[in-house]
Amino acid sequence: MSNLEVTVDPSEVGLDPTRLARIRSHFGKYVDSGKLPGYHITVSRAGKLAYSDLYGHADVENKKPIENDTIYRAYSMTKPICAVAALMLWEEGLFEMHDQVKWFIPSFADQKVFRSGTLTAPRYEPITEPMEMWHLFSHTAGMTYGFVYSNPVDQMYRNAGFEWGTPRDASLADICDILAGLPLMFQPGTEWAYSMSIDVLGRVVEILSGMTLGEFMKKRIFDPLGMTDTAFHCSADKADRLAALYVPNPADKKILRNDAGAAGALNEPKAHMGGGGLVSTTSDYLKFAEMLRGGGEYNGTRILSNRTVAFMASNHLPNNADLSECGRPLFAETAFDGVGFGLGVSVTLDPVKAKVPGSAGDYGWGGAASTNFTVDPKEDLVYMIMTQLMPSSTWPLRPQLKQLVHQALVD
Repeated sequence: MSNLEVTVDPSEVGLDPTRLARIRSHFGKYVDSGKLPGYHITVSRAGKLAYSDLYGHADVENKKPIENDTIYRAYSMTKPICAVAALMLWEEGLFEMHDQVKWFIPSFADQKVFRSGTLTAPRYEPITEPMEMWHLFSHTAGMTYGFVYSNPVDQMYRNAGFEWGTPRDASLADICDILAGLPLMFQPGTEWAYSMSIDVLGRVVEILSGMTLGEFMKKRIFDPLGMTDTAFHCSADKADRLAALYVPNPADKKILRNDAGAAGALNEPKAHMGGGGLVSTTSDYLKFAEMLRGGGEYNGTRILSNRTVAFMASNHLPNNADLSECGRPLFAETAFDGVGFGLGVSVTLDPVKAKVPGSAGDYGWGGAASTNFTVDPKEDLVYMIMTQLMPSSTWPLRPQLKQLVHQALVD
């Protein structure tokens, strides 16, 4: 899949070519109406690329079309890669899921939990459920994001420098120590809230491997899989391939260029954040997704055991609950009804409850610029959209893509 040329007639793998064409007729309208700059959508089955549609522009103002080698900001699609990195170390016996986070990062030894009150008059309770490694993977650690705006703890994150970024010049070790000093929203393991817990997981990877997170990912994941354009910044020699970033105009929802938010991808960050920060291409990320579909192996290279991938893509929420039952109804890169959460990925539990076609057990994740990937083990499918429109909640691209992929299945 290095050059993303379709490798199989869709009908040979149970996909109707005429029905697949509905993807372009639908998503093309977003581009034609100025609501999306452009996109690259791929659908593969049984490891064979059956559909690859590039439409629109990577840079609208300069009339640069989306290309196979366009580089995108992955944002939170960094998270599943960080989870895989940690699971590689787990497979080596370097930690267990019930290990306490404070054993690796001592600053997490003395945490407190926000119980009630306000920012200026908070009331806390002592931590009664120690934060464990599985809590970091599954967003059940009690942490949050500064951009959520729902709780006094969110404001504490913003006051500490965590809104759409991190404190200036802080290393990942520094960042984790700052986070450890902030209160938790709930006792670990009792609820689900989208959070910076995967960033803390990335720090554990650094501690256990003796490398920066970026070095570990390059040596153990990117180089073995041939992901040559994936890194924590876009180097100068590739900058002309980096897509422009867009946001919706509040007046009419048509795209507005956002160069201020885009510039960070060109600079090597001091902290490699497990929760976001990678740039990648469609072909690179597809190799990662196909590795997961292949049970941890891609093109003869094994990254994880197939049992580990199955464990990763199982629902780890308490009592097999879905997100609507134990998740706080805040922002996340997934729907809540009928959806659970595994180790770094969301997992469909009940497509009927979700009201989106799919398969029980399909899994994946998305990023803030409307990117998304899904692996469906039951149907042997991988499908993905790469684009650059923030925030991802602007348009319902993800459920619509799922709907259009599934209606094209005819075997």
